[in-house]
Amino acid sequence: MTLPEQRNFQHAYDLALELARQKLHRITDLEEQCRKSGARLRLVNSKRVVTLDYLGKPHQLTLLEAEIRAVSGDGPVSPREKLLILHYFIRAQGTALTGCKITYKEMSDGANYFPVFYKRAIKPLVDSFGQQPQRLMDAAGKFGGQRADFGDVAVTINAFSRVPVTLVLWGGDDELRPEGSILFDTSISGYLSAEDVSVLCETIAWKLVRA
Repeated sequence: MTLPEQRNFQHAYDLALELARQKLHRITDLEEQCRKSGARLRLVNSKRVVTLDYLGKPHQLTLLEAEIRAVSGDGPVSPREKLLILHYFIRAQGTALTGCKITYKEMSDGANYFPVFYKRAIKPLVDSFGQQPQRLMDAAGKFGGQRADFGDVAVTINAFSRVPVTLVLWGGDDELRPEGSILFDTSISGYLSAEDVSVLCETIAWKLVRA
């Protein structure tokens, strides 16, 4: 029963990637889009290549093929992450960071998806780090995480140049169970949809757990 389901997911991702590639090729002012997204445009072997940071590491987007790879050669980029990177670059509006934080529920459509978001993105963090929140800082350091002033322990990871993601934990005790939250700058909607944010945070959570 799982094989058809996996094929359906793969088909959906392939279709989404193709749609994103079509939108990428319709961008007429690439230098302006790089400015909006905090990316860099240059020529590599006569090909136009965009370099942008994702989770603290530079990634290259070859525009002709719409192919993405990690500059450091850490292995292939997963289809989900390719889609996130493409969506970020295509959607980026250059909106300035405000410094004001919102939760996922406060995003457009976020309240409707929050139960799924909590299960996939927040719960893994709470389950893995809630009893020892300081371990979150150690794991996040591998992705350029910086301490933030929320909860018992909080860390901000720059998922992209214009998308800081702040992970917050409150440690548990004999009476209260551990809890967590994820915060975003209010400018987030200028760069990613609520669905993309959910996938991004799930990806970050499991990278931290595995780290």
